[in-house]
Amino acid sequence: MDDLWGEWAMDVAEAELSSPLPRRWAHTQGVAERAVEVREVLGAEAGLLRAAATLHDVGYAPRLAKTGFHPLDGARFLRDEHRVDERLVRLVANHSFALLEAEERGLREELATEFPLLDEPLLVDALVYCDMTTTPDGDRTTAQDRVAEIVSRYGDDSVVGRFIRRAAPEIFASVERVEAALAAQPR
Repeated sequence: MDDLWGEWAMDVAEAELSSPLPRRWAHTQGVAERAVEVREVLGAEAGLLRAAATLHDVGYAPRLAKTGFHPLDGARFLRDEHRVDERLVRLVANHSFALLEAEERGLREELATEFPLLDEPLLVDALVYCDMTTTPDGDRTTAQDRVAEIVSRYGDDSVVGRFIRRAAPEIFASVERVEAALAAQPR
């Protein structure tokens, strides 16, 4: 996926999110910026990461929210309306350990069957890194602060609160792996 995919993804995300959900749009732009920052560790997959980072939350768009579970709604939209690359759809569907949240919502089997996990650990970790080191307003943060912010916004006993607490160790491990890969890059 070259830069044209990144431009296309930005156009789609902006069209779906900027007006109805400006804060989500700000987060999306920040996550896309993180993807540009980590491109050197992904090589040829940098364009795919940028597209996934840009589209990861498109399922929050009100017109797309069919199940109320944004990874599934976004992936279905990308597959059905745009017929995009299967790897991109699977990254969006499974971003930031979505299977754990799907389990909380009774949608695990549906998500896992329709959009199997991508067996590309660095790419998956990089998307987690981009998402979980970006605040809702698009600013840089730590994964620990991001998880704490999510819990405080949704509440400990909410579906999202339960999910994010379960996913936190995996999120932190993904972020650490990407940070180690970035640190190993020649300067």
